[in-house]
Amino acid sequence: MTNLAHDEPDNAAVSQLLSRRRMLALGGAGAVALTGIGAVAHAAGQGASTGSGVLDAAKAAATASGTCMQLTTEQIEGPYYIDYELFRRNVVEDRTGVPLILVLRAVDAATCEPIRDSAIEIWHCDASGVYSGYTGTGNGGGGTPPGPPPGTPPTDPPTGPPPGGGGGHATPTDDLTWLRGIQMTDHQGFVTFRTVLPGWYTGRAVHVHTKVHTGGTRTSAGYTGGRTCHTGQFYFAEDAVKATESIAPYSANTATRVTLEQDGIYPKTGTKGGLLHLLYDHRHIERGVVGSITMAVDPAATNEGGGLPGGGTPPGPGPSPSPSA
Repeated sequence: MTNLAHDEPDNAAVSQLLSRRRMLALGGAGAVALTGIGAVAHAAGQGASTGSGVLDAAKAAATASGTCMQLTTEQIEGPYYIDYELFRRNVVEDRTGVPLILVLRAVDAATCEPIRDSAIEIWHCDASGVYSGYTGTGNGGGGTPPGPPPGTPPTDPPTGPPPGGGGGHATPTDDLTWLRGIQMTDHQGFVTFRTVLPGWYTGRAVHVHTKVHTGGTRTSAGYTGGRTCHTGQFYFAEDAVKATESIAPYSANTATRVTLEQDGIYPKTGTKGGLLHLLYDHRHIERGVVGSITMAVDPAATNEGGGLPGGGTPPGPGPSPSPSA
């Protein structure tokens, strides 16, 4: 178990927490270990001066198809969501790792039209598998809990999802904010975040959490009104994650890594289930990665992420329904 609570640096300048009905406008106090978009451009085999061209290409690929998409799978919120409402593109702060540019798009699943002026939110762990706000919990809540006092009668083994994968909400242990942020979509439904590739923790494949908020507006009080129409997770191809295992700081992560095939929450349905399209130099992933995806959502729906893994809903009283195909 990795516990960073005792040696976490002082992030007072950026950890000014506000409720969901207030806004914190941060430009991103930290810097990516390399040169952000320029490094990712180099990773794609282009010069740093064409960094914006890499992002343009990712956006062009996302908008090239006029075919309507199936609804992106709803997934559980997980225990580490905090309503900080940090409006910023750069969410890195003081975290280190492989630079990651996320190019995210929201479209209406019924019309395929981009959803303008919606809010897309992300949060994820750092290279060590630790979430800001939960450094006292350690590596995704993993590790071995202390045993019962001597003489305590034995109890049945615990049931339910593996650590880090279940529903419910954990109590924050600190006021840190790295690797969390929210942005408003542009006229084509896009937002772009600058972050670092997440690490891994007990029981889960590498992933990024997301929420799409619609029907509200950004004001001086924050994102006001509306609803959360989509709660999901983004995933990374196994080859990309495996390539980071020998690179610092990921190489110091001693948690057993879960693959996509082993993960009990990833629905194994590719893009529909949140699998990112990745662009990077396969010989030098440390230079940076561009991850892109289009989310097809129902802007009038409400999906807070309280259901079962893969978008299911808890059964009501009485016998559980038979599983569907």
